[in-house]
Amino acid sequence: MRIPTTTALFAALPPPGRQRLESLARDVSFRAGTRIFEEGERADRFWVVRSGAVSLDLRVPGRHPAPEVETLRTGDLLGWSWLFPPYSWHLGAQAQSLVRAQEFDATVVRALAEADPVFGRALAMRVAEIVGHRLQSARARLLDM
Repeated sequence: MRIPTTTALFAALPPPGRQRLESLARDVSFRAGTRIFEEGERADRFWVVRSGAVSLDLRVPGRHPAPEVETLRTGDLLGWSWLFPPYSWHLGAQAQSLVRAQEFDATVVRALAEADPVFGRALAMRVAEIVGHRLQSARARLLDM
């Protein structure tokens, strides 16, 4: 299945690198209620959500995971911790509904980025932009509370 170039992550990548990245995609699905990853675990892959909804949560010591920090939907990047050492998840993620996604092996993608510095810089910049946008959105939600 081809990833649409309108996906937030892929739209900003140079075409040759984007095509190589697309060739690495593996179709996966998660049933509603499935924990996709846990905060603190090794971040060795990432996903682009094709359909469904995934909630991100934060562990609060002595309590259940906090209510959702954010909900990701079609086209969203799920996981960014794979790109930055120490490669461990900063949040947890759970499928809210049936989720279909494209999965990528982080080690292979990091190697691709190292081998092609133009692609690697574009990828790192785009992921950083996505993280920055999410931090601003979280800040705005916190100010509303």
